[in-house]
Amino acid sequence: MKELVMIIRPEKLEDVKAILDEIHCGGMTLSTVMGCGTQKGTVMEGAVNEIKGFKTTINLLPKVKVEVVVEDKVVEDVITKIRETCATDNVGDGKIFIKNVEDAIRIRTGERGVKGL
Repeated sequence: MKELVMIIRPEKLEDVKAILDEIHCGGMTLSTVMGCGTQKGTVMEGAVNEIKGFKTTINLLPKVKVEVVVEDKVVEDVITKIRETCATDNVGDGKIFIKNVEDAIRIRTGERGVKGL
C-alpha cells in the first residue's frame, strides 16, 4: 500500500475527488493549507498578501492537501490521472508525495492491510 499526499490548487479539488471516487478509494483526508514552492507565493504584480487580516511579507498561497492510502496496483494510474487533470502548465500546480504504508487497521472491525482501507 502507498500513501499519496497531494498538494493541489483549491479549484482542482472536485476533479481530484472524482478521480479518487472513480478508483473506489475508501476514503481521504483533506486539509486547507498555505504554502509556497517554485512559485514563491507570487500571483500577480502588486498583490497584497494577508493572513487572517494581517499583511505579511511571507508569500503563501492557499492550497489543498489531499491524503489517501491506496493499493500498490493503482498508484501509477492515480498519478497519471491527477497530473492530466491538475496540470495547468503554470508554476504552482502542486506536488504528489508517495510513501510506503506498512499496514492499515480498521478500528471498528480489526481488518488489516488492504481490507482495512
